[in-house]
This record gives sequence, C-alpha cells and structure tokens, in this order.
Amino acid sequence: MNRQRRHFLKTGAHVALGAASVSIPAQTGAQISAEAVGEHQGVRSYRRLGRTDLNISDISFGASRLRSDDAHLVHHALDRGINYFDSAESYTRGQSETVLGQALKGRRQSIYLVSKTGINANTRAPAMMRNLEASLGRLQTDYVDVYMNHAVNSIDAVASPEWQSFIDRAKTQGKVRFSGLSGHAGRLIECIDYALDEDLIDVMLVGYNFGQDPAFYEGLTRAFDRIATLPDLPRVIAKAKKRDVGVIAMKTLMGARLNDMRPYEKAGAGTFSQAAFSWVLANPDVDALIISMTSTDKINEYLGASGQPFVSHAARNLLNRYAKLNGANYCRHACNLCSGACPADVPIADVLRTRMYATDYGDTQFARNEYALLANNASACLSCSGEPCQNACPNGIQINQLCRPTHQMLQQQPGEVLT
Repeated sequence: MNRQRRHFLKTGAHVALGAASVSIPAQTGAQISAEAVGEHQGVRSYRRLGRTDLNISDISFGASRLRSDDAHLVHHALDRGINYFDSAESYTRGQSETVLGQALKGRRQSIYLVSKTGINANTRAPAMMRNLEASLGRLQTDYVDVYMNHAVNSIDAVASPEWQSFIDRAKTQGKVRFSGLSGHAGRLIECIDYALDEDLIDVMLVGYNFGQDPAFYEGLTRAFDRIATLPDLPRVIAKAKKRDVGVIAMKTLMGARLNDMRPYEKAGAGTFSQAAFSWVLANPDVDALIISMTSTDKINEYLGASGQPFVSHAARNLLNRYAKLNGANYCRHACNLCSGACPADVPIADVLRTRMYATDYGDTQFARNEYALLANNASACLSCSGEPCQNACPNGIQINQLCRPTHQMLQQQPGEVLT
C-alpha cells in the first residue's frame, strides 16, 4: 500500500524568488577558455521543481567542494542569480555547510538550501535528527528547503521506518520543507523505483549525463554499440516527472575533463560544459542541474548554458568528440553491470567514482574524503590478481588495472586526520 504523502504546512511569507529581479542581457558570444564567458552572464531560466513548487535556477550551485576560503564563490553565484544551493553534512567535512551559512547571512529568504545525511538500515531517528540539527547550526538557519537521504544504494535504507518517522517529525517541526534522495551508485534504479512507488520523496538528485542516455548514441559509429547506456535511468527520470517529483541532475559533465576539450571549442559556438548542460536541460523530465562551482570563471562559463533547453549542432559535435576521447575511461556509476564480479565485494563503481574525483576533477583531498566514507574499499585488490574483474565492464574500462592504484592513492594512513 502506498504511503500517503504528508505535506509541509507552509507558514510565513512565501520565499522571494530572484527571477523577477535579475536582468540578463542577451549572450553575444562565448570566449573559449577556462575564463569567464561574459562579464554579465547570469541565470536566464528558473524552473519549477516538481510538486515542491519551488522555482529554482536551472543551473544551480553544487557545494560538494566548497572550502573555508570560498565564500566569494557563493557571493558571485548570488550576484549571477543562482538561488538553489546544494550541500551535505559530509561535504568537505562540514566546511561546505559552514561557508554557506556565513556567506548566505541576510539572504535566507531569497534562496533555497538543500542538505543531506547518509544513513543505513540500522540508523535511528534520533541520530538523524541530531545530524539535521548539526547541519542547521552550520548553515545558520532554522530550516532547510530540501533534506535528502544521501547516496542511497540500498532499498532497506530508502524504506527505513526510522527515516520516515524522522522526516515526518522534522517537517512537522518546520525544520524540513521537502524530503528527497540522492544517488549515483549501482542500485540507484531500484531505490528510485521503490521511493516513487511508495510515494516517499518530493525531490530526487541523480547522476545523469549525455553519456548515460541511449538517445545520445543514436547515429554514432558502431564502435559505441557495446556501451551500456542505462536505458532505465531515463525511464525512472520520466517516471518521477509523471508523478510530479522534482528531478535534479548531477555528474552532468561525464567526468568533467574540461581541458581535454579546449582545443575543439570555437568562439561563438559555446564550450563543452555548456553543450553537456544543454543536453541535460533539453530533457523535459529534468527540472534543473547542480554543478560543483570552484571558480568565478567556471560559474560564468557554466551559466552560459542557462535558458538553453536545446542541443545545437556545434554542441552535439563537442559531445561526440568528448565521448570518443573519454568514453572508455568513464565509469557509468549506476549501470551496475560489474556488480558481483569481485569475490571480495569491492564496490567497483564507487571506487572508480572516487578515482574520478582525483584524476578528472583534480581534487585529491575531496577524493580521499569520499573514499574514506566507503563501508568497503578496494584494499582486497592489493592481494588480488585482478582476474575476476578483468572483463567485467562492458564499456571496456580496465577495472583490474584501476582499483588497486586507486586504493594506494586514496587510502587513509594510520594516524592521519583527513581535512
């Protein structure tokens, strides 16, 4: 039996939106470099986030890599019209939420805040409430607009009666307006299906990019025929849209190897990141996307795709080029086709995801923090021949050559304190 959704009782003034007050000139062309693509570039489109009725910037602020000296990035995003800020208790070990809380002082009523907590089937409601209250303290607010069950990879965690008890109480107390889940791991599809069928969420945050959509590969060369494209990912996204559950996309740059594409970008035709965002935003089932914003130049570049819900011929060419350059190195984390290949139950997709943060994003510290959160890591690979997983990836990723060095690169040393 489907569980009745309980609405947050709206009190006080409605959150003021930035859309009406932001005046954005038309784009006159992109300067192709890692620098800004227009000094006055800003948000051009605000979209309804499903049944929450929140109108959020179509390209929004992912705070997963926000650190103590990054308040200026938040201010820059605000100045460009971004009104949706996504964080979690675990991001940069609490620094992310702390910086957001400081940078957003006096602006709470004009923005939307998201936080998340990771749980398992044994986590109790009082512990969840303590995690929420700690996040509220760092964020310097008495409520978050969306609170998510973070990095789900187990139906037991999604179905947890303790989570439902906690989230209902948090909504009643006015500490949470809407609930959701986030995920990019192997069992994501079944977790989403369950949450939607049981009417447990208002919003979902999922890893989704052009390289995970079967539609992207139509017309490409036969060399791509064997790529696993997760046909179920677009299906569950469409299912969420049909049920008026808000859909936010993350991991939209398919590894974010931006520098690989600079030689192929042409003035006036946009950048690879803009092409990738236009692909995601062209899907009518996706409400918006978040992206880690790590410099003012990148914020300006990213926002060049705001309000562009179509994919130009030039953009398509850039995406095709990127897929040919990086398709065999990018782990499609939710495809799960390598699941069961490792006799030691190493979570291959999660290990390769943390490797991506180090090698592609160039943020080894963030990668090490994320690796430390894995309940099971790749330590077993140190004494393994690599034979069990050698041919487990249908996309041709050499798993047997990657997991061991990833563990060696990211493992925490005895007595070490990660920051």
